[in-house]
Amino acid sequence: MERVWLPALGRDVSRIALGTWSMGGWMWGGADNASARATIASALDSGIDVIDTAPVYGFGLSEELVGDVLAERGVREDVVIATKLGMSWDDTRTPWRDSSAKRIREEVHASLRRLQTDYIDLYQVHWPDAAVPLEETSAALTALVHEGLVRTIGVCNYSVPEMETFARGGRLEASQFRYNLFERAPEVDTLPFCRERGLATLVYSPLARGLLTGTMTAEHEATDEARRGEMFHGESFGRHLAVVASLDEFAQREYGRRVIHLAIRWLLDQPGMTIALWGARKPEQLDAVVGVDGFSLDDAAMSAIDSIIATGLGDELSAGGH
Repeated sequence: MERVWLPALGRDVSRIALGTWSMGGWMWGGADNASARATIASALDSGIDVIDTAPVYGFGLSEELVGDVLAERGVREDVVIATKLGMSWDDTRTPWRDSSAKRIREEVHASLRRLQTDYIDLYQVHWPDAAVPLEETSAALTALVHEGLVRTIGVCNYSVPEMETFARGGRLEASQFRYNLFERAPEVDTLPFCRERGLATLVYSPLARGLLTGTMTAEHEATDEARRGEMFHGESFGRHLAVVASLDEFAQREYGRRVIHLAIRWLLDQPGMTIALWGARKPEQLDAVVGVDGFSLDDAAMSAIDSIIATGLGDELSAGGH
C-alpha cells in the first residue's frame, strides 16, 4: 500500500486511513459491533495503519471498538490513532461544540481510556467553537503535547483565517476537511494554505458519502440523515449518477479500474494531499482498497476528468462537513 512520510510523527504511514464515523451508528441507522471489529481487523491486515475516529461517533462506541481491536492484537505502537475533541452531548445524545480548556482536559482522558492507550498520535479539534477563543483551544492542546498525552495537533472543518489564528496560539500540524470530485471547495484556499504551511491533510468523504462508489442507483434515493444534501435527491441525484457512470467508463477504458478507484486516486494525486479516509463498517467495504495502487493520473487524465464533471454538472458542486 502506498505510504507517505509524516515529519511531525517521524514515521511513514499508509495514504489510506480507516474512517470510523459510521461504526458508531450515529446518523447511519444502528451499529453492528462484531462487523465493526472485523472491519478494523481487515483494515490492519490490508496494510492500513492510520485509524480516524472521534468521541461523538457513537458517543464513545467508535473509540471503544478501535481500542478493543488494537489491544486484542497488541499492535498499538504500529498504528497511528487520529481522534478528535471539542464536541459534548447530553442524555438525549444531542451534540454541541465545546472546545474550552476544561472540556479538552476531560475529553483527552476519556478518549485515552476508551482507546486503551496512554497517548494520542493526532488530536484534532472536530469543529471550530465560536464561543471559545481559538488561541485558548490551541494553547490547551499544546500543553497536552508537552505532557506527552498527545503527539501532534490538527483541526477539522476550519477555514484558513481560523487556522491562522489557531496556529498563533500553539502548534498546528494537520488539517482535515471534506473533499472529493464533487465537493471541491478546499481547492480555493484550504489546500493551498496547507501546502504552503506544510500541514498534513486528511480528507474525509472522498467517495462523496457513497456516490462515487458506483453502487447507488436512481431507484433508491438516500433516506438516512447522513445523506441529506441536494446531490442525493431529485434531478441533482440523477445528474450526479450520470457523471459517476461516465467516470466509471473512463476508469475502465484507461486503467482497467472502476470509479471508486479513480476517485481515490484523483485525491491522492492532488498536490498537497496526504491521506484519504476510507469509511467502512463492514469488511467487504474495504475490498476495493487494493485497486487504488498501481496507477496514477497525469495532467491529461485530470483534464479529462474535469471535463466529464463540467459537462454533467456545470457549476453544481457542493460543500459540507461532519
